[in-house]
Formats: sequence, C-alpha cells, structure tokens
Amino acid sequence: MFSNRFNRWTVAALALAGSALVAVPGAVLAQTPDHPADTAAQFPTRNDLKSLTGAGSYLAARHASVERDASSAAAFYRSALRTDPKNNELLDRAFISSVADGDIEEAVKLAERILTIDKSNRVARLVVGVHDLKVKKYAAAQTNITQSIRGPITDLVATLLSGWASYGAGDAKGGVATIDKLTGPEWYPLFKDLHAGMILELSGKEKDAGARFERAYKLDDSMLRISEAYARWLSRNKDSASAINVYQAFDKKLARHPLIQEGLRETKAGKKLPPLIDSAQAGAAEALYGIGATLTRRGGEDLALVYLQLALYLQPSHPLALLSLADLYESVKRPQMAIKIYERVPANSPLKRNAQIQLAVDLDSADRTDDAIKILKGVVTDDPKDLEAIMALGNIERGRKKFGDCGATYSRGVDVLPAGNDKANSVWYYYRGICEERSKQWGKAEADMKKALELQPDQPHVLNYLGYSWIDQGINLDDGMKMIKRAVEQRPDDGYIVDSLGWAYYRIGNYEEAVKNLERAIDLKPEDPTINDHLGDAYWRVGRTLEAKFQWSHARDLKPEPDDLPKIEAKIANGLTEDSNPSAAQAEKKKDDGKGG
Repeated sequence: MFSNRFNRWTVAALALAGSALVAVPGAVLAQTPDHPADTAAQFPTRNDLKSLTGAGSYLAARHASVERDASSAAAFYRSALRTDPKNNELLDRAFISSVADGDIEEAVKLAERILTIDKSNRVARLVVGVHDLKVKKYAAAQTNITQSIRGPITDLVATLLSGWASYGAGDAKGGVATIDKLTGPEWYPLFKDLHAGMILELSGKEKDAGARFERAYKLDDSMLRISEAYARWLSRNKDSASAINVYQAFDKKLARHPLIQEGLRETKAGKKLPPLIDSAQAGAAEALYGIGATLTRRGGEDLALVYLQLALYLQPSHPLALLSLADLYESVKRPQMAIKIYERVPANSPLKRNAQIQLAVDLDSADRTDDAIKILKGVVTDDPKDLEAIMALGNIERGRKKFGDCGATYSRGVDVLPAGNDKANSVWYYYRGICEERSKQWGKAEADMKKALELQPDQPHVLNYLGYSWIDQGINLDDGMKMIKRAVEQRPDDGYIVDSLGWAYYRIGNYEEAVKNLERAIDLKPEDPTINDHLGDAYWRVGRTLEAKFQWSHARDLKPEPDDLPKIEAKIANGLTEDSNPSAAQAEKKKDDGKGG
C-alpha cells in the first residue's frame, strides 16, 4: 500500500561538472545507451546508417543525445561525419559520444584527428594519453596527459597518471616526485599519499610505502582503498593483528563491506596479502576510478563518466569501477545500461553478490521480473541469512502484487533478524503486514502492524495503514482516526496521506471534512487519478454535482487502474446512488502495491 503511495521516488536533476572541470557537452556526455532488452532491434544497423543523409544522421544523433543514448549518438555522428569529414563540430561530438559509450579505441582515432586541428583539446589529450599508457608508450603518455590539465580535478588526475607512466617507464622515483610536487586543495594528500605509496610498494620500497599508507590512513581512515592498501601492507610487513585492526576499524564505520570481509578472512587465515595494484595500467585505472567515484557522489556525473570509462578501458574487470559506473547509470535513471555493467562484474569478485542484488532491482524496473526473482532466489539460496537480498526479493514480489509470495519471503527475513535494531526491524513487520492484508489474512496483518509500531512508534506509514484499515472495516474508529491524524501531523505535505485522512472522513460520513482534506490532497498531488476520484465522490455527497463530474472526468483522463475505469465512467454517466459507498480499501490497495519503503 504505502510504498507506492507514500514513498514515490523522486529523481534529482543531473548536476553538471563545474567550470573547473573539463568542458564537455553535457547532453552527450551524460549517458550511454538505455536500450531495452532487444538492443539489436533498437541500435542503428549499417543499413539504417547507409539510408540516412548527412542531415538525417545529424538529426538522429541530436535526438539520441537528448535521450542520453550515447551509443546511438556516436554511431549517427560518425555516419554524419563520413558525409562531411571536415566538419569539426561533428568530429567533436562523435568523439565525446564515443568516450561516453566506452568505445575508447574509436575515441582514440577521433581524438587523433581532433589534435591535428586543435592541439590544446584537453579531453582528446587525456584519451590519447590513457591509450598510450595502456599500450606502454609511457613517454608519449606523459606528454599527452600533462597537456590535459585544467583545474583541480584534472590537475590531480593528470599528475597521478603521469606518476604511473613514470613508474611504467622504470622511473618509480621520478613518478613519486611528480606526485609530491603537486599542490592544491586539502583533499589532495589522500590521493597523493595513496598512489605514491602504491608506486613505492611495487618498486620494492616497502618501508617508504608503509609510511605513505600510514599517513593517508591517519588523514582519513574511512576511505576504503586507503584502508585496504594499508591493511595489506601491514599483513606483509608487520603482523596480522595490525592488519586485522585496520579492517575491523573500517567495518565499524561501514559494516560488512565485501572487500573488507574478504581481507579479514584471508588475514585471519594467516595470509600475507598482495598489493592492491600490480602494474602501471592498474595503478592508472585506480586513479581514474577513485576520482570518478568521488565525482559521482558529488554531482559531477558527466566527468565521472569519462573517468570511469577510461578506468575500465585500462582494467575492464575493475569491480569497483564497474559498480560505480552502474550506480551512475541508476542515478540518471538508465537501468538498462546499469544491467549491462552489473553483468560484467567478475564471478569470482567479492562484490558479485552486491552486483547481483542491484542487477535484479534493475531487471525488475525493466519489466524482466522473472529474471530478477530468479537471481535473488539464487543469492538467498547461497546465503539464507542475507537480509538485503531477502528484502530486495520481497519488495519486487510486493511491487508485482505477488502477495502470497512476498509474505513468505519477508517471513524468511523476520526469522533471522538481529536483535536490538528496532527501527530497521520494524519495516519487516510492516511490509509483511501489507502482504498479509492483501492476501486476506487480516489477523496476521494486524498483529504485524502493531508489532511494527511497537518497534517504531508513530511511524507515519504504519499509522496510516493500520488506522485506515480499522476505519474501512468499521472497527476502532476513534483510534483509527487518531492514527491517521498523527500520520498527517508528521507528513502534512504528503498528498497521499492527506488523501487517506479525507477518505477516512468520507467513510465515516463526515463529507464536509472529507471535501476539505481531499481538496488539500489535490493541491499536493493534482495528477493522481485516485485522489481526483475520491474528491469527486465527496463533492457529490455535499451536492456539488457538476464539480463531482469534473473530478471524475479528470480521474478518467489520468489513466486510473483498469479495474477502476468502468466504475469512474459509470459515475460520470449516473452519479452516485444513495446506497453506494465505494470501498476505500479497494481504491487504496490499487495505489499502494509499492516497490520500496
């Protein structure tokens, strides 16, 4: 009921990278393709491209860019470029789209053409430099990367990459010196010490590496890769107890991170863990991933996409880069692309289980629910106490109105809940209560709703659900109304909860109060068909029949649930009869089969 109705997801606008970052066309860089499952049917074929004129290819590319479909945009821009090879704007757009799509080899070819025209193009320099680093042309890599600098982010990235290029060329000392010379914001030292330490580590300077890792760790012991690098170094150069202490300290800040758990297991088993990085290419990929992941969290998705794609070009199976890229796609509502990335996470990675859970969520959003459920059941079979996977499975089943299934799934979670976390545990009883109520097991549902309130008193969604259910059944009317009012007091701007209060008044026959609250709910959620339908009913009961028919007509036009449409049309034609009092529960249930809490 309430997940859909009271927890509708909102999407924040995509924040563009600041002016200090690389200047790139936002609409093109923002996303790679969001094709449905039948990708081949959507992506332009050779015949599609041959049949288009230059202008047609350009218009198709612009449309694909607006839709943030970088693969199609790149293909169409390249098609247009073939008909007009001297058009620098087409060249630049084809290049940027190719980078955004992760087709770095194609982007390198286009970048080389750009640099013959504009030697100062920083994005082209960066891409060519990363390519040079990948193929071990370290001197050329340093030259190109150095010329990609502009602003604090790109300065840091270029310096770290240049340091790794020096190491690759056999000059570890020079690489560390390059990194140490960089000055800038207060967060620079974290990255500088981490990467200088990793270079020193690979060059056999273990003592110096340890000093760098320790310094970075003291600056920020909550940074995953710093904790991992330091703990691994400790396991080889000091003792397992020291390494375990670092892992356990991180675990207290972010419990049960798979990479930390793996490090703990191996260290406790007496293993001396190898360095995080084993090559210049892997080090450069780590630098690009680290900055890209940071930008993703701070609203710099456009530039983050470039860095993450380049990181994966250098190290295609980097699990953290893959998860960060998939997360970026999810943040801009491109689940189809996230699906493709999650599928690339290596099967032997400790992060595979996390990827599987998120993959299932995205598959469900792409209407591939059977695949999603199959994946989650596999995860739960592997670990019957995996509460995150159990919750994800129950939420998908509930969202798809498989109420018998979701009740059983949530019960599996309830059976293994840890003690002492009442707020987190409360939601399990609430969600299970929804599934039980929908599968006509009211006694069990009521008990679970009461248990949820016992664990988290005054939770507005639970108050609303239980209070309304009582009123709809004609029992505990005073207590039920008090509960709904308490919910509204906490969420006065939630149109769905306000609608519940208005509809509760309607159900007890207080039509004037019903109108007042339903009008307020409409102000908050004007495009909701059920609220418009409710207000029409209330208007009819107070004699405002013309307004009632207007609201019903509006509800009809807002695409209500298929089962509701004939009832709404009948009311438009005939109004309400004296003895008709439509079941609020039915209307509400159609609203609240939600997917998340």
